Amino acid sequence: MAELAAPARFGFDLDLGRTGDKATLIDEAALQRLLDEARQTARAEGRAEGEAGAAARAAEATAAAARDLADQSARFAEALDAALGQTRGEAAELASLIARKLACHLVDSRPAAEIDALLAECLASLDRVPHVVIRCHPDLAEAVRQTAESRAAELGFDGRLVIMGEPDIALGDCRIDWADGGVVRDGAAIEASVDKAIRHYLGASPTATGAAPSLPGEDQ
Repeated sequence: MAELAAPARFGFDLDLGRTGDKATLIDEAALQRLLDEARQTARAEGRAEGEAGAAARAAEATAAAARDLADQSARFAEALDAALGQTRGEAAELASLIARKLACHLVDSRPAAEIDALLAECLASLDRVPHVVIRCHPDLAEAVRQTAESRAAELGFDGRLVIMGEPDIALGDCRIDWADGGVVRDGAAIEASVDKAIRHYLGASPTATGAAPSLPGEDQ
């Protein structure tokens, strides 16, 4: 029977950090450096992600603020337009009211003044017509007669003057007719024309409700 070889004795000089020629020994300092680098890389990546998220949130907040500012600006512009339109409407109403009151006061104080002015204009260009018929309110007939005769003499009109008082003609209004023409002074028609002009103006500058306000004296 073959004799068994004696087992090798264990020596305490074995280098456990080596595995043949290719084994390397990693000391504690190198391991700490690797850990520090890994931590720094993780922090940098986390910081970059955080900054990117913050930038995205800031951009979104800026866009939302810009949209809100645009909406508020549009509402402010609409409110300003409405206020300006209302102011224009109120100014037009006030001007119309003042004009009406002044006109009424002038008619009451000098009811024949407008008739006199119209007569002077007509008679100056009617020197060859045979007659002129003047219709006015009965209360003004005598005053208009005197005014017409005075104007005719002043302007050299030698035709016949006919003065007629008609109750349906308003005080201060008149109608002047001759053979091939005539003119009318109608306060109500003039007032309606003024109202139309005001409405045309207000139509270009609507009020907050989008409709022109009713003018003084109109039915609501």
